[in-house]
Amino acid sequence: MTTAIALIQKGFEIEIFESAPAFKKAGSGINLAINTMQVYNQLGIADEIYTHANHTTSMNARKKDFSFLTQTRLDKFEKEYGVKTVAIHRSALHDILLNNIGKTKIHLNKKLKSLEQKANKVYLNFEDGSTFESDIVIGADGIHSAVRKSLFTDTQLRDAAQVCWRGISDAQIAKQHLKELNEVWGRGNRFGFVHIQKDKVYWFALKSKKDFTRKNEDLLEIFNDYHPTVLKIIKETPKEAIIFNEIWDLKPIDTWHKGNVCLVGDAAHATTPNLGQGAVQAIESAMALSICLKDEEDIQKAFENYQGIRKKKANQVVKISWFIGKIAQSNSRIICGLRNVLSKITPASIAEKQSKKLFDLIY
Repeated sequence: MTTAIALIQKGFEIEIFESAPAFKKAGSGINLAINTMQVYNQLGIADEIYTHANHTTSMNARKKDFSFLTQTRLDKFEKEYGVKTVAIHRSALHDILLNNIGKTKIHLNKKLKSLEQKANKVYLNFEDGSTFESDIVIGADGIHSAVRKSLFTDTQLRDAAQVCWRGISDAQIAKQHLKELNEVWGRGNRFGFVHIQKDKVYWFALKSKKDFTRKNEDLLEIFNDYHPTVLKIIKETPKEAIIFNEIWDLKPIDTWHKGNVCLVGDAAHATTPNLGQGAVQAIESAMALSICLKDEEDIQKAFENYQGIRKKKANQVVKISWFIGKIAQSNSRIICGLRNVLSKITPASIAEKQSKKLFDLIY
């Protein structure tokens, strides 16, 4: 949707093909970091997002007793970049984006079967037997991208050896956490939470796959030695609304385009969620791609410019997130002990420097 909005605003005529038969009011939450909100500010929809989201002023790593390991204040970055970090329900964000694509055609229930390129045209063949011809195709179809599989046969998904539960809780917790994004680190498991509205808390829980038995495990048992706030959040979440996933990423690939077809977002650079930058990097790529297509008439050069601008940063996020996931999720008592000590003694200036690298837009 963000790619669509960016292209529409730059004068392109587009159509959207969605594999799902309908848009559902489902999903969990999403944190929109400062780099994301810079993009949405440029697209003119930041204020609309703010009205449906919760302002996040700090990102914290904590021990199970809620004592701090690290705390990154975001007010300095807000002043520098002129935007806020927020957390929002995914369906609310989707509705906002949907309302900003105007009369653009959206074709639902269009699952891609194959893709062909002939005479500078791209032909899409869908499982329902329909076809579509286009000058350019942008594959924004996620980590299991059918578009990517049509272009390249040697890409590799990587199992992070972690499983994840996500949910939205009605729990009323201490007001001090209202504007915080917290991640609580245990041993072989961790728990994160952030308000998406004053009375709604988005949370996620991870566990090492080697200790995993079934997706409907008792989360209260897994996290029984965590702070009571964690247990309260879990207790006050409808069990039927909890989402379960395994955690995978895409091993960084060298090329994001072929002919008149280009990949964006998770189709090109899917990452583990350990930096909270998965969707964020997708949104950055969407904007960069639209700019390159607007500024360069030659499609191949536009795609090359886009890849040149985005690949280094996106792949670095994938690499760092993979590493952090291994450390944060470690089962080793020694590694977890060292992790906690190093986290506490690392100067705040280093964390701020790393955050600035993420927040700076390169396009």
